[in-house]
Amino acid sequence: MGVRRYLFVDGTNFYAGQYELFGPKRYIVFSDFIEQLESALNRKFDKVFFYCSYSPRSLHPSKKELSYLKNEYFFYRSVKKTPRVVFYRGYRSKKSGKEKGVDVKIASDLVSLSLSHKYHEGYLLTGDADFLEALFVSDKFSKCVKHYIVCLENKIMYRGSYYFPTFIVRLTGKKLSIKEKYYRIVNMDSELIVENVSK
Repeated sequence: MGVRRYLFVDGTNFYAGQYELFGPKRYIVFSDFIEQLESALNRKFDKVFFYCSYSPRSLHPSKKELSYLKNEYFFYRSVKKTPRVVFYRGYRSKKSGKEKGVDVKIASDLVSLSLSHKYHEGYLLTGDADFLEALFVSDKFSKCVKHYIVCLENKIMYRGSYYFPTFIVRLTGKKLSIKEKYYRIVNMDSELIVENVSK
């Protein structure tokens, strides 16, 4: 059997980053994004683990909130339709609205799947440095696993790039490009992977 590669996506962080870049009218089609990411990295992911929680809806939502929730719905729907995706949905605290169960699930999967030798290369797509400890533990106890960090251009985990090879995804114009740590750029020939929400 060849090298098994798993991609772990902090979906809430990824969604926030893509919303920051494109606003409420457009969203990334996740299957296209994965295809282009694999092409740019010259690697194929055996599984994509996607972790998120849906934003809570207030009793009397504003137009802005409704627009955000609609965009989020279409984005997560595109994620669920993507082949090889294992979709994990956490929840939001009823009191604070804060996400619960997502970060700990990402960290525990990173560690447990590496210790049980389920993958050889793990790619973590996030801008959240809180996951570094899980990567350190995994590397310490599972010598046969190599980890990489993947970040959107507006959600960069600077601290993580000191310890792990880091790829920065730039979504500019009609092309997606990857910047590797130390700024080696890999351009992609694919068209922009953004869809209009008004469909």
